[in-house]
Amino acid sequence: MNENLFAPFITPTIMGITTLPIIILFPCMILSSPKRWLPNRIQTLQIWLIRLITKQMMTIHNKQGRTWTLMLMSLILFIASTNLLGLLPYSFTPTTQLSMNIGMAIPLWAGTVIMGFRNKPKMSLAHFLPQGTPTPLIPMLIIIETISLFIQPLALAVRLTANITAGHLLIHLIGSATLALSSISMTVSTITFTILFLLTILELAVAMIQAYVFTLLVSLYLHDNS
Repeated sequence: MNENLFAPFITPTIMGITTLPIIILFPCMILSSPKRWLPNRIQTLQIWLIRLITKQMMTIHNKQGRTWTLMLMSLILFIASTNLLGLLPYSFTPTTQLSMNIGMAIPLWAGTVIMGFRNKPKMSLAHFLPQGTPTPLIPMLIIIETISLFIQPLALAVRLTANITAGHLLIHLIGSATLALSSISMTVSTITFTILFLLTILELAVAMIQAYVFTLLVSLYLHDNS
């Protein structure tokens, strides 16, 4: 039977209507806020992680940059929970869609750039032309720096999409190989299953690391413009 390798990345629909908004909102139902005087262990772990990430990521920012704390923490929690839920069997990972990642990257990047041009216009314009540049190289450097500026949100989106998609493809391929080899050689199938198990653990780490990297890069763009 021929199987489409990219079938897991097709946006699911019900009666022709996409279910992507429901999938995107699902992580918000899991991360609940504590409603008791003493939170349980899961909520305590959640609060500890948020405080740890906030301390590491927002230390470099000034008072104006720290106004983005809530947005950046919401972003990392959303991406991490979406990536982790996407590793469940028969689930869909929205972060494998380049369109969605671009939709997250462009507004955040544009917000940091607009803030920089609004609050520090001279310093923002100075990034386009390093000090001491020879006169004949000025037009070329301005073009190169402009391209590098506008390619930042694309790099953010492509990095997240490529890493998550590659991991899902490897799991899919090795899982199919394990199932096919189980009827041929149990020894080889067991070895392949062990590799699949280790790869799944690796993908759990990659899911959280990519959420941290995406948010950290947005934080660095904010630091350069605040």
